Amino acid sequence: MLDTAGCPDCKRINDVLSRVGDRWSVLVVISLARDGTLRFNELKKNLGISQRMLSLTLKELERDGLVHRTYHPTIPPKVEYTLTEMGQSFREPVSALGYWALENLTKIDAARQAYDKSVAK
Repeated sequence: MLDTAGCPDCKRINDVLSRVGDRWSVLVVISLARDGTLRFNELKKNLGISQRMLSLTLKELERDGLVHRTYHPTIPPKVEYTLTEMGQSFREPVSALGYWALENLTKIDAARQAYDKSVAK
């Protein structure tokens, strides 16, 4: 049970962290931070994400004010995504998390193998 007496905003913080901390949101923000404005299919291709999951992730990021969606009424329709000012402010912590993961992939792989080996006995 969450003790909201000592931290009245803890539940709200948890709601925000569960959105911005999920893997697809992090990868979308990293991709937009690196490449700037991207179309839906460019993001889909870059991330190897399903159309449904990307659509849900982008809607939530837009709802939270991190991503801006621009619709161009052309044939075929063109939709582009960019980071908002708040999304830009999220670049540094997300990049730090991404770099940490890259720097520790080998150690994490080794730890998983050791754990799996010890549990399999």
